[in-house]
Amino acid sequence: MGPDGMLFIFCLFDEACLLFLAVYFVITLSDLECDYLNARTCCEKLNFWVLPEVIAQDILVVLLLITGHWFIFLLYAPLGCWLTYKLVMKPSGDIGMFDPTEIHNRQQLKNYMRESLIRLGIHLIFFFIYLYMMIYSLVKGD
Repeated sequence: MGPDGMLFIFCLFDEACLLFLAVYFVITLSDLECDYLNARTCCEKLNFWVLPEVIAQDILVVLLLITGHWFIFLLYAPLGCWLTYKLVMKPSGDIGMFDPTEIHNRQQLKNYMRESLIRLGIHLIFFFIYLYMMIYSLVKGD
């Protein structure tokens, strides 16, 4: 098994975790929308996973850049950059990315739900891309 095989096995497992996390975000926001959770509990649950999500996303971006998989890097990097930008640019007074006092204001809940569904779709697509690349690199015998 060559370095590409190991890289794409790691990418597949990391992407599976990110896919699971995206599903968790969608379910938690849906619970808030249906009033199964209050805003404070929902935001605490989501804010706990924001930093691990950004770190896992950026690790894949850096690994793809270092190993020279330019096409996949160029497709995958915008999501990592966008999540990092959102984390860095959050107001300093907020308790996290998700603020319970403002989550119902100005359609923020719908925006968060839309963003989470977009991330879910992206992670689903890249899960299958990494799965294909892993199988291809293992069969090729890199």
